[in-house]
Amino acid sequence: MNKETTKDIPDSSTVYKGVTVTLQNLTKEFVDKKGKVTVAVNDFSVTIPAGKLVGLLGPSGCGKSTTLYMICGLHKPDAGAILFDDEDVTNTPPEKRGIGMVFQNYALYPHMTVKQNIMFPLENLRVPHKEALVRAQKLAELVHIGDLMDRKPNQLSGGQQQRVAIARALVKEPRVLLLDEPLSNLDARLRLQTREEIRRIQKETGITTIFVTHDQEEAMSISDEIIVMNEGIKQQIGHPQDVYEEPVNLFVAKFLGNPQINIVPGILAGGKCLLENGEVIDSGINQPDQEVLFGMRPEYLKLSKQGKILATVDLVEHIGRDTMLICVLHGLNLKVRAIIPSEYRFAPGDEVRFECSKLFVFNKTTGERYK
Repeated sequence: MNKETTKDIPDSSTVYKGVTVTLQNLTKEFVDKKGKVTVAVNDFSVTIPAGKLVGLLGPSGCGKSTTLYMICGLHKPDAGAILFDDEDVTNTPPEKRGIGMVFQNYALYPHMTVKQNIMFPLENLRVPHKEALVRAQKLAELVHIGDLMDRKPNQLSGGQQQRVAIARALVKEPRVLLLDEPLSNLDARLRLQTREEIRRIQKETGITTIFVTHDQEEAMSISDEIIVMNEGIKQQIGHPQDVYEEPVNLFVAKFLGNPQINIVPGILAGGKCLLENGEVIDSGINQPDQEVLFGMRPEYLKLSKQGKILATVDLVEHIGRDTMLICVLHGLNLKVRAIIPSEYRFAPGDEVRFECSKLFVFNKTTGERYK
């Protein structure tokens, strides 16, 4: 590329000025043909720091995509406000918000080349053709498709199409980049590669990015922070590992983690944690005596000759460097999973003892975590 044609176009590192996105008490309702009201997003408040990649995470129907569409202006909130830094954009048309959007299906124009797809938003903005060419090439280089500019979308892999969609979203130099389930159409290998690419691109540009997904591994692997939603309500926000290690409630504990956390019924009595079979497994919870639910992540269950959690091995699964034991707890007829080092060898029918290195205690009715 001729340096003389690019010298007046700023580098990507100086173009993207990430803004802080503030959502204040957002609520969105939908009414079906029969008049039934569904609250998709309910009094949702959160601040997304400038220049960060934040994963909006939750099961299907939790309201995460609706939240994204309100941020970009495709849905108008029934209540609440949306701010970019100090600017209220709640009623600003989508095209004037400074948003770059990447949809699940990429939405590339099949009759256009990669170059034409990337340049299309600039044509709508009446950017001079010469400048548009330069900016398109720069974005193509950024997302590593600079040598594919003359190809059509049907000549590209899924991962390459995704990169074209990201380049097209960024070429307008938006203030915020929104990604709606961007990896769901890719196979497992491409998902891994492309999520790493998304993280690289976000780091290089510094653009504020909101990434919607139901895949907790995706969100946790590349996000600066994650926001866990359920039934339109924010459950928890924080650094991915902090949310995993310190869930505020039963929903978050169960939603994060693969394999899923073990949930075992138990009792608080005299400040001690007892399994239903009477074994004391922990102490120090300052709550009234009551029935509770204990949460034990598989990696928290440690083999110990003095362990008070007795179980019989039901199934052994070898998962590379680790081994997963599926065991039946004595006196409870309840299965739990434990991840142990691969050097240990067990077979179905073997008896084992565990101690739990970290125990979560949840209110049996509300799911609130006791600390």
